[in-house]
Amino acid sequence: QVQLVESGGGLVQPGGSLRLSCVASGADIDIATMTWYRQAPGEQRELLAVITINGLTDYADSVKGRFTISRDNGKNTVYLQMNSLSPEDTAVYYCKRGQGLAASWGQGTQVTVSS
Repeated sequence: QVQLVESGGGLVQPGGSLRLSCVASGADIDIATMTWYRQAPGEQRELLAVITINGLTDYADSVKGRFTISRDNGKNTVYLQMNSLSPEDTAVYYCKRGQGLAASWGQGTQVTVSS
């Protein structure tokens, strides 16, 4: 059974940074596409960043240039470095392993950007 556990969320001031981690167990991340999403209250879940098996990355326009996705296969962990945060980035952040019906999701970590 695949389990994903996100961490690193919290309260940060506008302009600040956070690094989210997603640790996988029960399956290796180096054989799957890994994706970060977020969901703000009352909003649909938004795809933010993806990293493929080959290490290719892509980002939503809303975070391009501010967020960076990376993976450490040895630690079976994917990261999301978030810089220049604004209140609009407040949401629950989720990681996902794989795609389609076979995908696994974490439980999410709350990020709140506020002064």
